[in-house]
Amino acid sequence: MCGIVGVHGHADATHLAQLGLYALQHRGQESVGVVSIDDAGRARAVRSMGTLNDSFGQELAKVPGTSAVGHTRYSTAGSSTIENAQPVVARSRGGFITLAHNGNLVNAGELRMKLEEEGSIFASNADSEVVVHLLAKSSEQPPAQRLADALRQVEGAYSLIVAMGDTLLAARDPRGWRPLAMGQIGDAVVFASETCALDIIGATYIRDVAPGEIVSANGNGVTSMQAFPSTDLRRCVFEYVYFARPDSRVFGGSVDRARRALGRRLAQEFPAPTADLVFSVPDSSNSAALGFAEESNLPYELALIRNHYVGRTFIQPTQAGRDAKVKVKYNPVREVLDGKSVVMVDDSIVRGTTTRGLVALVRAAGAREVHLRVSSSPVTGPCYYGIDTPSREELIAATHTIPEIEAHLGVDSLGYLSLDGMLESVPSGPHGFCHACFSGDYPTAPPTDPEKLKFGCGC
Repeated sequence: MCGIVGVHGHADATHLAQLGLYALQHRGQESVGVVSIDDAGRARAVRSMGTLNDSFGQELAKVPGTSAVGHTRYSTAGSSTIENAQPVVARSRGGFITLAHNGNLVNAGELRMKLEEEGSIFASNADSEVVVHLLAKSSEQPPAQRLADALRQVEGAYSLIVAMGDTLLAARDPRGWRPLAMGQIGDAVVFASETCALDIIGATYIRDVAPGEIVSANGNGVTSMQAFPSTDLRRCVFEYVYFARPDSRVFGGSVDRARRALGRRLAQEFPAPTADLVFSVPDSSNSAALGFAEESNLPYELALIRNHYVGRTFIQPTQAGRDAKVKVKYNPVREVLDGKSVVMVDDSIVRGTTTRGLVALVRAAGAREVHLRVSSSPVTGPCYYGIDTPSREELIAATHTIPEIEAHLGVDSLGYLSLDGMLESVPSGPHGFCHACFSGDYPTAPPTDPEKLKFGCGC
């Protein structure tokens, strides 16, 4: 999962892209990059490991442009190195190609081997670079047709922002796995993974880029082509559950409203009649906990305080990193918890290590009973489309029964939202969503690479 942003036709495009990435920082914290494109089509990149900071902004100030492409990276496979930082920039016979990608290409390994046999040389082990090579090889014109030609060869999840010459392109895969919004600020066009990035730069939301659509912005205006025929929608339900910011709209619906509905349905399916209060694992569970509290007629309390200078634990690239972050990220409020029977609402349990540590914190603060409620179904399978669940063996719900998970976590009771309840609670549900990691219903054949994605996602 990554955050991508693109701006075309604005004198301060580079700075606007930087601001947009601040709003999308929750989508990736391993590396950040902005490529600035001037009126002559020259592309200049500033990339660094980690998150946005003052020195990064100072470097960006040296490379102004009228178009810009930005990216925050969260890798699902492949090493966390500067070589894999995006946006990707390459010079081809037609000029510079710049690409930012959110998603995962399930046939990237096969395509890469074929390209290498034909003489292509790769600078990274990210699947995103495969698309750049396909673009360079294509003889199609104009840029939108060239991108469509390249994307006909790939399979999987992608939302893309691509710059070629004076044209900025935005594209989504035909199943619409990952969100991508389009906005406008003055005469400039803006694309971003979530609408919260449009808000921060003062852009007006126009619409989502449609599944299978390629939108082009250049000196001749904005045009659209339906590059691929419509197919079964497979929008990632986990965007509503966890990844997106609550102040965003993704897939046409409010993230906050979706999470409140998930919490209300959870309270209906798994009430906690002995509980004194409800609290969330902040921040992604806040709205679901509010919904649970409203439905249960219980007070919603701030029982865990999050250190906002520490990044999201789930998207840390290593287990050691996740364990360390838990210890410094949360602190319980003893005055709220001491002697109380509490409902702790979390959005999901993936590996279980973070949750187990949080339950221990809550117990140590004096909670009499801890009833854990999860506003999604048990995660039982890996994701091949952009979420870091690389093997079934790492998933606690795939290897343990509910009573075993309950005992392992040290809670008095455990309730997961049902799959039907989850899908019926999100906007425009229950159909048109990918829930493969919950149900095992994969819309594509799994990658043949035994390491899932050997040349894995740039995001």
